[in-house]
This record gives sequence, C-alpha cells and structure tokens, in this order.
Amino acid sequence: MKKSTPPRLDMPGYDPRDFVGYGRNPPHPQWPGGARIAVQIALNYEAGGEHNILYGDAHSEGVLVDAPLPAVPGKRLPYVESAFEYGARVGAWRLLRIMRERGVKCSFLAVVQAIEFNPEIAIAAVEDGHEIVGHGYRWIDYIDAPEPQEREQLSRSVASIERITGHRPVGWMSGRPSMNTRRLLVEEGGFLYDRDSLGDELPYWVDVAGKAHLCVPYSYETNDLRCAYPADFVTADDYFTYMKDAFDLLYQEGETQPKMLTLALHDRLLGRPARAIGFARLLDYMLAHDKVWVARGDEIARHWMARFPKPQPAARA
Repeated sequence: MKKSTPPRLDMPGYDPRDFVGYGRNPPHPQWPGGARIAVQIALNYEAGGEHNILYGDAHSEGVLVDAPLPAVPGKRLPYVESAFEYGARVGAWRLLRIMRERGVKCSFLAVVQAIEFNPEIAIAAVEDGHEIVGHGYRWIDYIDAPEPQEREQLSRSVASIERITGHRPVGWMSGRPSMNTRRLLVEEGGFLYDRDSLGDELPYWVDVAGKAHLCVPYSYETNDLRCAYPADFVTADDYFTYMKDAFDLLYQEGETQPKMLTLALHDRLLGRPARAIGFARLLDYMLAHDKVWVARGDEIARHWMARFPKPQPAARA
C-alpha cells in the first residue's frame, strides 16, 4: 500500500482547510423581519470577458453554453460566441425585467471587460437597485495567472466599475480564483466580502494574512449551469421543481435554524424564454411566503457584520 503524503502546510498562499464549520449548532442569523430564509440572487454577466483568441487566449470558451462545442486551441467558435452575445443582447434584459416587475434585487456579477463592451447593462442594473459585484476583469481561470497580473486586473476592475456605474464594488467573485485572490482583495482594500466559496449556507469569517475577511458563499448546485449542455435541467419545470425543493427544505429548517439560499443565474442560459419562465414562477412562489428576505450580497454581508462582528484573528506561530 502506498504511503500517504502528509499535507503541505508550508505551501505559498496556503490557508488551513476547515472541515468543522459551525457544526451542530450554527448561529442564528436573525435575518431582518424574523425571516426564516435569506434568498440571494446572483446574475452572472460575462459576455466579452470569456476565453477568446481575440483577447490573446490560447483557445475560445467552450463551457456553460447551449452549443455542445468544445474549445479548440487557436480557433474561434462562432456558435459559442453568439451564445454569449445572446445573453448580453437579450437574456440579461429579460432577467432584469422579471426581477424589476417583482421588486426583487440581485447581485449583478459583472465581468469587467464585459461591461466595458456594454456599459448600458451595468448602468441599468444599478438604476434598478442591484448591487454590482466584481466578477474578475476577465472570465478566465486565474489559477496560473502571475500574481502581478492578477493584482493589476483587480485594481483595474475596481476603477472601471466605479467609472461606469458611479459605485465602487464592495463584493467580489472571481469564479475561477487563484490561491492569491483572497489575499489580493484584502490588500486592495474596500471590500466587505467575497463569494469565492461553495462551503456553507451561512456567511463566515476567514483569516487572510492575519486579517479577518468575510465570505458569503456562492452555489454551483442551485445554479442554472445545470441547464448547459449536457443538461440536467431540460425544461422550466425541471428548474422550478429543483429550486423549489431547495427553498422548501431551507424554509422548513428556518423555523429554528435560518440559512441562506443562493440562486445563480447566467443570462445566456436562464435568459432563454423556456427557462426564464421557470425563474419567474420560482420568484412568485417564494414571494408568496412570509418570512422570506430576498437580499443582495452586500446587504447580507452588512447584516452579518453587525450581528457577528469581525473576530480578532488568532496569532500566527
């Protein structure tokens, strides 16, 4: 039997993994109005920031689209490009309308190069009361990006979002982070939270280079990426039923232990008519319940900080 290798605790950028979390007694978040559940909606806007050889990448994007075409080194993929363009041209506007009609606010996850190509969509999102969250300067994998490049793109993102929308982002989600991303956020300053985690159903504090930093988790599970080819969700009923089941259980548990439901949307996926109607039905279903707090990420972060103030990080050896 091969001998197991002990974990490398001295690796650059390494933070100890937490397998315990809140354990059997999670804190009661005391959501506003005595809500039994906090629902946060995250609308991903990425068109024009994805992998593409036009922007110096080795290949064009090949994931999270309806067109079942894998990335090809050195080649553009017109169908895939047009799928992203659909989200910017049509899908995002449809999802914003559905939320506007119901008075629902979301966190608008903006890939910054994408909103530089189409500033109007970001301006409209802010006008509707949505929060603009930095979603990377590009929608690419930063795992191998040199640290100076990632730092420069982070600073450029903050400046560009503020220039376009008039608001500095206080939330961040790379979606494809490196081991340096969270530390670079803390070094940049001005951020209340990030959501580069799938690890809980409540916000939680982490120690980043000796400083306390808040994480408001995201979800790849209650996420319309499951509509992408090959799809788990084929119809609006598939999407509605799955998300309704998640809401129902969390709402039931919330009688004693309220949690948070994250709904992740992509304009090029859920923005299609036969899927968007499932999202509209889901919002109507949730809003028919009392004791539901539909909140932006920054609202959740500020509530958590007031309820559970920033801890003092443990002294490092």
